[in-house]
Amino acid sequence: MPQDPVDMVDDLVKMGLYKENQLRAADTVNAYELRKTLFLKRVGRNDPQREKLILALCKQAGGLENAFAAAFGPQAGLFFADSIRNSGTTRREFLRNMAVGAALVTLASCGANDAPTAEDTPDETIVADLEKTDIQVGFIPITCATPIIMSEPLGFYEKYGFNASVVKMPSWGAVRDSAIAGELDAYHMLAPMPIAMTLGLGSNSFGVKLASIENINGQAITIAERHKGQVNGPEDFKGFVIGVPFPYSMHNLLLRYYLSTGGLNPDVDVQIRPVPPPDSIAQLIAGDIDAMLMPDPFNQRAVYEGAGFIHLLTKDLWDGHPCCAFAASDQWIGENPNAFRALNKAIIEAAGYAQDAANRPEIAAAISERAFLNQPVEVVEAVLTGNFEDGLGNTLSIPDRIGFDPYPWQSFAKWISSQLVRWDLQGDGKAAQAITDETYDAVGEEVFLTDLARELAQELGQNPPTESNRPETLAFDKFDPEAPGDYVKAQIDSLGF
Repeated sequence: MPQDPVDMVDDLVKMGLYKENQLRAADTVNAYELRKTLFLKRVGRNDPQREKLILALCKQAGGLENAFAAAFGPQAGLFFADSIRNSGTTRREFLRNMAVGAALVTLASCGANDAPTAEDTPDETIVADLEKTDIQVGFIPITCATPIIMSEPLGFYEKYGFNASVVKMPSWGAVRDSAIAGELDAYHMLAPMPIAMTLGLGSNSFGVKLASIENINGQAITIAERHKGQVNGPEDFKGFVIGVPFPYSMHNLLLRYYLSTGGLNPDVDVQIRPVPPPDSIAQLIAGDIDAMLMPDPFNQRAVYEGAGFIHLLTKDLWDGHPCCAFAASDQWIGENPNAFRALNKAIIEAAGYAQDAANRPEIAAAISERAFLNQPVEVVEAVLTGNFEDGLGNTLSIPDRIGFDPYPWQSFAKWISSQLVRWDLQGDGKAAQAITDETYDAVGEEVFLTDLARELAQELGQNPPTESNRPETLAFDKFDPEAPGDYVKAQIDSLGF
């Protein structure tokens, strides 16, 4: 019996047990997905709960690859017998053998029915009726874009029927302008951008939907090495020039939130300057900026280069805050509804894969390459694993430094909207005119596709929340999504701006 599952598949083809429709389905998945498909095709019966159980059993076996090695190795018969005659085995061995037994039963049933069925061709149903399969997705080279980037080299786009390429963009302004011009199909955007663009803040009004969140947490305040020992809290930033990636970013909003708690008016006591993330370290070294609230890996790269030190992770300001998102224009979605749904599903599945800490080293290696982040793999791995140096002589282990929860809470949209109103980034009252106490709900529901994200996650066997809103706990206050206007008023009354 072949040792390698791929050899086993070759034998099944030669024996005529795999038919043409099965080969077409297999062609849409990579080697890992092919192994998983063999496990789940019959045993899972397209039931997400059953599939989740089978994959959990594989995990107990030490991983899907180990389960396959056991299934197709010379001891396969012994393992199968043990799964029936389980007395004397440990719980781990028993669960492993159950997974192996399930695999053997699955393979034994291959070819039992020559007629194509929905069960035989689950991947064909995924890619059916796509209006467009050759697509381009824009991204900024930061770890926030991990699900969007990794979906190309790790095969998530291909699984859903796309011949996709990710396109590196130079700045968030370029992302916005490209979206308005319709140059690409979908985009990696900062979470506030779809709201700002739809409302016409910073540009002409242009409808954009936030389909799913790319990452939570994953940012930091980094201070230039020359200021080491001089900054302990927000009040010590007075007079600083501070870089953020874009005015309509969580970075800008969280920085303003932090500085204001130290009595600093962000529009008076400091200069906040838009800086493209790839330029941030050079500006830190040159003295053009004193500090930055940037996405990773540039905070960690600053430590790596000896250019600065990490003052604060943004998860310490708001644990679980959104940062970046997967987005597409209203026009593109309207013209390609099936493709949009499949593309969003691919991203949500990739986010689920990235959320598993066991997959982070593999992902770091995949996205560090020149075509993607173009960063030393150890820098990217430090961010994704949360095992890192802070530039102050400390070695830290913070596994949730960055997370990949794709669920777009409506309370995220409301907090973002509340801060757009609070800081009036246009300077002409336009945000306050566009977002009133009566329209917070409408803005969130128009732009954040919470219901669709929930539906797609459920189809994938994930367990998304059933609620759309939740109270948000920040470092210095709590946000009630039922009263965003009151929250802004309380902030201004408490701090004076």
